Amino acid sequence: MSGASALNAKVLTVGPGADHLTLQTAVAAAQAGDTIQVSSGTYEGQIVLDRPLHLEGLDKPVLRGSGRGSVLAVLADHCAIRGFVIEHSGKDLQAEDSGILLKSNGNVVANNDLRDVLYGIYLYHSTGNTLHGNVIHGRKELQAGERGAGLHLWNSADNLIEDNVIEQARDGMYIQSSPRNTIRRNRVSHLRYGLHFMSSDDNRFEENLFSHNVAGAAIMYSKGIEFRRNAFVHNRGFSSFGILFQDCDHCLSEDNLVANNATGLFAEALRNSVFRNNVIAENDVALQIYGSSSNLSFSGNRFVENLSPLQVIGKHANARWEINGQGNFWSDYDGYDLDGDNVGDRPHRIQNVFEYLEGNYPRLRIYLTSPAAQALAAAERAFPVIQSSSESDARPIMRAGALPVGVIPLAPKPSSHAGLAVASVVMLVAGILMLWQGRNRKLTVGAQRVFKAARALDGEHTFGSPRPREGTDIA
Repeated sequence: MSGASALNAKVLTVGPGADHLTLQTAVAAAQAGDTIQVSSGTYEGQIVLDRPLHLEGLDKPVLRGSGRGSVLAVLADHCAIRGFVIEHSGKDLQAEDSGILLKSNGNVVANNDLRDVLYGIYLYHSTGNTLHGNVIHGRKELQAGERGAGLHLWNSADNLIEDNVIEQARDGMYIQSSPRNTIRRNRVSHLRYGLHFMSSDDNRFEENLFSHNVAGAAIMYSKGIEFRRNAFVHNRGFSSFGILFQDCDHCLSEDNLVANNATGLFAEALRNSVFRNNVIAENDVALQIYGSSSNLSFSGNRFVENLSPLQVIGKHANARWEINGQGNFWSDYDGYDLDGDNVGDRPHRIQNVFEYLEGNYPRLRIYLTSPAAQALAAAERAFPVIQSSSESDARPIMRAGALPVGVIPLAPKPSSHAGLAVASVVMLVAGILMLWQGRNRKLTVGAQRVFKAARALDGEHTFGSPRPREGTDIA
């Protein structure tokens, strides 16, 4: 806006005592740079901003759409929308029916409540905007696949998205072909994917909370993604994870909390990426890494009370477990530190034999804390007879330090299913057989039969989650 336009800007008022001026007529009468102040009340109909205007709500007036299209469409650059309740958009996903539809640049959308909307705020080829302090509630009554995202960015770069709350949408944030955005201090919960991210480079995520979703974050086909001081907690459901990386490059994850998820970190075709100083705690599986990944580095992370620390799908994780002489803390490390330098005096082998089997037969996860599993682990340490993963941390950290507040311990619940008891018994027998015949360094025929029986029991249950198909979206 030019200096002359700013000097000539006016303030128009809408509401009781405003000469019966409706919001639509006020928008039509306003000139570029004007401010329209809207008093408390309910205002029906769709609003289109086709010139730079500032809409200010006083005492949270309600903008109620007609149930078709978007409630508020912003077509002009440098508009501002503050302090409204926005509700009742249309129902057409293909038409981008939204609470607020941005098709322009440099706008400010702040401190609004959006409810009963298909998409919350939709950025369509819209750059340089600030979205701050908005609360978005999707349509809970719809199936997840029928809802829109809380925040949907398409081909939209250089936006600042901060301090928003998103619930009950399909995805909290769906970001596609949108580079260089900064996303911080948002709270996203009770939906499908907290963050669904496609082909968008050089984005930065800081201090966000993704909780109680089917999955925390899915990062796909992108490079230069940075995560710092975020929390991915309590994300559970079909094909669940805290953070998934698929076909990504040069990503950085540091100082994050990944706790109480089905799988903490999932990496497929992830390359040249660094994980440092994260807390990965109380997940069913801390790390699931495919052999298609390469040049991954882990340092200073704290792996605390995960049911399984690592699953490698393939021959190797292609990862380094220390950087510049610093390893990671592992709560299941049973070594010692005679010189008191807070570094274990012997390497920590990250994966035991049962976890190797579980990586190839995911449904065995239900038996992971059973006595049989512990017997197998002890037997295999004494007499290695299965060629499992060779992943080890050469310099494990001895003391974890203070953990973030709010990590809820996982207490495995006993199951009454008879099959679990049978499987535990047969796997315990396998451990005994391995100890008895371990010096031969190969499985006996009896042990092979026991493992075959365990796999047969595994096939009778439906535990575990299939991984996403390689090279595809997981919508």
